Amino acid sequence: MKPSYVGICGSDLHEYISGPVLIPKEKHPITGEKSPVTMGHEFSGIIEEVGEDVEGFSVGQRAVVRPTIYDGSCSACQQGCEHCCKNIGFIGLSGYGGGMANHIVAPAEHFYHLPESISLKVAALIEPLAVAWHAVTISPFKCGDNVLILGGGPIGIGMIQVLKLQGAKTIFVVELMDNRKELAKVYGATNVLDPREEDIPKAVHKLTDNQGVDVIFDTAGVEGALNGVIPACRVHGTIVNIAVWEEAPAVKVNDLTYKEVNYLGAALYDETSFKDVIKALEHGQLKPQKMITAEIKLSDAVDKGFQQLLDHRDQHCKILIDAQAS
Repeated sequence: MKPSYVGICGSDLHEYISGPVLIPKEKHPITGEKSPVTMGHEFSGIIEEVGEDVEGFSVGQRAVVRPTIYDGSCSACQQGCEHCCKNIGFIGLSGYGGGMANHIVAPAEHFYHLPESISLKVAALIEPLAVAWHAVTISPFKCGDNVLILGGGPIGIGMIQVLKLQGAKTIFVVELMDNRKELAKVYGATNVLDPREEDIPKAVHKLTDNQGVDVIFDTAGVEGALNGVIPACRVHGTIVNIAVWEEAPAVKVNDLTYKEVNYLGAALYDETSFKDVIKALEHGQLKPQKMITAEIKLSDAVDKGFQQLLDHRDQHCKILIDAQAS
C-alpha cells in the first residue's frame, strides 16, 4: 500500500518525547519486531500490490487500515474481544511498517475498502473516531441521556459527534483551551465548561434539574479533572474511561461508592465499531473534516508536526501528514 494521509496521535507524541513506550523494546510476540519501527497507525492509502493468495482487493483501490494486531488465541480473543488481546499491538507501533512512510506491507486482514464518498483525508480519522464510537457503544448511554466529556482533544471532539448522532440530550464538555472550546461548540456541544471559571458539578446540576449527567466520558486522564466531575454524575450513573493514564490516579472512590456510580474502561475499538464509523461517514452522518487543522509533508513531520503539537497544542486538533507530498 502507498499511504496517502496519516494522523499524528497522542501516542505518537509520547513515543517522540520519551519512547520507546508502546513500541516494543524486545521482539513483539506477533510481529517479531522491536524498536526502532516506522510510526503512524491512523492512515489511509492506495493499494499498489496484492499477495497471490489475497482475495477481494485489487491494485488501485483506496483503503483504510485497521491497525490493531492480535494473536487470536488468548482468552480475550477467544471471547471475541481481540481489541483486549494479551499481546495487543499496532501497525505503526509494533511492526509491519507504519503510515509515516512511502510504502507499507501488512496482512490483508488489516485493510478495508473505502466508499467513494469518503476522502482519503477523512479516512485518516476513522481510527480515532472508532475509539469514540466503541466507548459509546459499550457504555449504558441511550438516546435522550445527558452526558459530560472530559477533554476536547481529537477523541473528545469525536465523542461529541458520535453522541450527537446517537441522540444525546445535553452534551457538556470540560476543556481549558480556547480553540478546543470553539471546536466543541462547532460540533454540537450544548455547554462548554472551564473549571477555572465555574464549579462544574454545580453548573451541571443546575442545567439537569439537579439530576446530574447519566454518563461521563473521560478522554483527558487528569486526576484533578476526574475527581472534580464525579459529583456531576447522577446516582447509578457511569464514568467511562477512554484515556491512557501516564500515572496511577488517586480516585475519590468514596464519591463513587456513595452514589453507586459505575466506573468502566473502554479499550480501543472492535471491528464492528471500525466498520460502523465507515458506514456513518459514507452516509454523511459524521463530518469530521473540521478536526483537521493542518496538512504537512512527511519530510516536515518533526518540525511542523510533532513539535507543532508540543509547542502549539492550543492551535491544533489533528495534524495530517501527506505521505506522498514532495
